[in-house]
Amino acid sequence: MDLDKLVSELDSQLSDVDALRDRLYPGATGVRQPVHTVYVPADQVGPGLVRSWGARALGALDEFAPDAGALTDATGVDSVGVYDLLRSKLAREPIEDLRIDFEDGYGSPADEVEDAHVLTAASVLREAASPFSGIRVKGFEPAGRRRGVRTLALVLEALDPLPPNFVVTLPKVTSVEQVESMVWLCTQLERFPGELRFELQIETTQAVLGPDGAATVARMIHASDGRCAGLHYGTYDYSAACGVTAAHQSMEHPVADHAKNVMLLAAAGTGVQISDGSTNILPVGDAAAVRAGWRLHTRLVTRSLEHAIYQGWDLHPHQLPTRFLATFSFYRNAFPQAAARLRAYLSKTAGVFLDEPATAQAMSAALVRGMDCGALTVAEVEAAVGVDRSVLDGFARRRVG
Repeated sequence: MDLDKLVSELDSQLSDVDALRDRLYPGATGVRQPVHTVYVPADQVGPGLVRSWGARALGALDEFAPDAGALTDATGVDSVGVYDLLRSKLAREPIEDLRIDFEDGYGSPADEVEDAHVLTAASVLREAASPFSGIRVKGFEPAGRRRGVRTLALVLEALDPLPPNFVVTLPKVTSVEQVESMVWLCTQLERFPGELRFELQIETTQAVLGPDGAATVARMIHASDGRCAGLHYGTYDYSAACGVTAAHQSMEHPVADHAKNVMLLAAAGTGVQISDGSTNILPVGDAAAVRAGWRLHTRLVTRSLEHAIYQGWDLHPHQLPTRFLATFSFYRNAFPQAAARLRAYLSKTAGVFLDEPATAQAMSAALVRGMDCGALTVAEVEAAVGVDRSVLDGFARRRVG
């Protein structure tokens, strides 16, 4: 048996499919994923927006949960180990991803009014102290198409250069052709090739399941020419499109779970990130209402994390404490076992768990996410695992298979 000849023939037979797989499924990009996207209507933005949201979130804690015990009572989640961490986060980086909204949360004012808000938004984006930012424009349905393109063009004219990690959210996508058109539009408006990236908001049934029975969202990702940075679930538009009555529309309704599971499968291995949607029950009002809203939000954020969706939307400053409470608790609770198992795996030490490379990669990714958001410190992770962060970064990005 000539082994070299057999393998050479297989290489020849599979070279095209190998190249196609590498192109379509390049694996994780290594770019940090924000834990949330904060949506603010364009007519409500102004100077110091990020600092203002952080101050309002800290003010809510001071009023309704001034210590770890009070926050634990309010949310049902043990806050002792994370209370100081989340307060520090709110003071340092209260918004990880800011999205200024010119779509549903904004409305359809006269052109001159929206033009003025575009200039204000550009000013806010230039000074915003958030590592990720962008705008949501009106989508490609005929009624809003012209206004959406105008807003995007004006924002780009006012921002030179673009802020780091700037993206455009395209809502209510219904077809692969709209994604292809968005790619074309980016090439017409950008100053250099590849400058513009976009997110697709998955809030129509057509985006999940096409008339041929195929998952349209998978085709959308691969039609984006590498420009699609993320898929964002639209809780209420999608639920309504499925006929769910208002009282039962929720991030945890079965139709929501189905859509998000399809999104996860479609994006797996592509480097495209998945974001959950929002809850419209806000923690505002008297103490009882705020604590009820916090308890709900904490549970929903935790549920998303457990379902492998590591990002979601926040719509009000009072949601920030529980966003970081749930997120920090999730990663800190996962830390001891993940670190011990990963240390054993990397050192080839026998133990209770016989972990596969894919599981070890997932544990590395969890630790990296925890460090990125501030739930874990680099020093404590390196000490627990016994390797430098650079090793964990590389292992988390490793493509299995």
